Amino acid sequence: MGTDTVKAVAADDAVAERRREQRGWYFYDWACSVYSTSVLTVFLGPYLTEIAKAAADPEGYVHPLGIPVSAGSFFAYTVSASVIVSVFVMPLAAAAADRSGRKKPLLAVAAYLGAAATAGMFFLDGDRYLLGGLLLIVANASLAVSMVLYNSYLPQIAPPEERDAVSSRGWAFGYAAGALVLVANLVLFLGHDGFGVSEATAVRICLASAGVWWGAFTLVPLKRLRDRGAPQPRPSQGAPPRGGLRQLRETVRDMRRHPHTLAFLLAYLVYNDGVQTVISQASVYGSQELGLDQSTLIVAVLLVQLLAVAGALAMGRLARTHGAKRTILGSLAAWTVTIGAGYFLPAGAPAWFFVLAAGIGLVLGGTQALSRSLFSHLVPRGKEAEYFSAYEISDRGMAWLGPLIFGLTYQLTGSYRDAIVSLVAFFLVGFVLLSRVPVRRAVRDAGNPVPHRI
Repeated sequence: MGTDTVKAVAADDAVAERRREQRGWYFYDWACSVYSTSVLTVFLGPYLTEIAKAAADPEGYVHPLGIPVSAGSFFAYTVSASVIVSVFVMPLAAAAADRSGRKKPLLAVAAYLGAAATAGMFFLDGDRYLLGGLLLIVANASLAVSMVLYNSYLPQIAPPEERDAVSSRGWAFGYAAGALVLVANLVLFLGHDGFGVSEATAVRICLASAGVWWGAFTLVPLKRLRDRGAPQPRPSQGAPPRGGLRQLRETVRDMRRHPHTLAFLLAYLVYNDGVQTVISQASVYGSQELGLDQSTLIVAVLLVQLLAVAGALAMGRLARTHGAKRTILGSLAAWTVTIGAGYFLPAGAPAWFFVLAAGIGLVLGGTQALSRSLFSHLVPRGKEAEYFSAYEISDRGMAWLGPLIFGLTYQLTGSYRDAIVSLVAFFLVGFVLLSRVPVRRAVRDAGNPVPHRI
């Protein structure tokens, strides 16, 4: 066998191994996205609120750690607490992953801790609101840590020219799994009498099933992903581990050496805040302003999930010919038009709300997927997890301004239509900020090869 033939075979083997690892990577989105869809978006909020109300005193307050909390606010406060925990834990896990070169064991710990906490939600009955709050904090923080580690694999398993497509397929896998399991959950929930269980038991089964799904399918990426690269040396031998906020400050200080990466992160923080607020407040707009019932809103959630699969894949293809930056800018323009059109939706007309949901779904997956892949080009080699911890904090921990603007606008105007259209500003400002980022120069400054189209 000649030298050229040997090289060709070796190259083919390397491509096959990379494809296998990429397919394994997709499956973590498939595994954990069910938690975000079924648990956080649909079932846990209303159910945990009812449990808290069952435990409340005559004035409607529960008293975790002796602090009086309105039972109706317990879920929201618990989500906020989980974000605070995540902000402390993510930078520590990311730094440990980069310095040790061993991401997979940390991913396994985070994934199975989150899956176990979610499966444990089966035991939420009676007035066990404190157990529910603790499990929610553990599951949310574990998901955040696992996503930092998961995202940081992207620049290692996909060369620059493949990264947009790989990221898009990952998002598509996640949305497909979320839709599939949500359909099964709704069959059980809506037909619980036919299955011989109470409505509360059906909800508990739906919650626990998300944890079982998460844990079962995490086996695939853990089998196929591999750790690579020598451990990064510590700044000083024997130095004590940094606290979470201190580690985050160190990461941000390092990012200041790459100002264009920081500029992208700022743009992402702004427009992603708009995206996350639309996701969280669209059902409020549908129920309170448009007068739509719960079944209509759930169908709309399913429609978003299904179309987000197609949208992520389609925008991944667009990025091949137009570049990720231009495609994201196009999606932000589409967000602006879609949310602006939402202002004019007639009340009591589910069909038009479904049109709005379709528009959101088509741009949702692609915006998120391409933002992730574009950021991966701007990360210096060897610091993937640390930089993605800052990215994940922008994604999960900083999305507070949008809900605040939404709430203040409603408080000042008394109109959810004015509140929803106020979110257009996030997409317009994000568009301007992103358009000013010289991404090719940012990639070069990070020491990475510049793709033909980006």
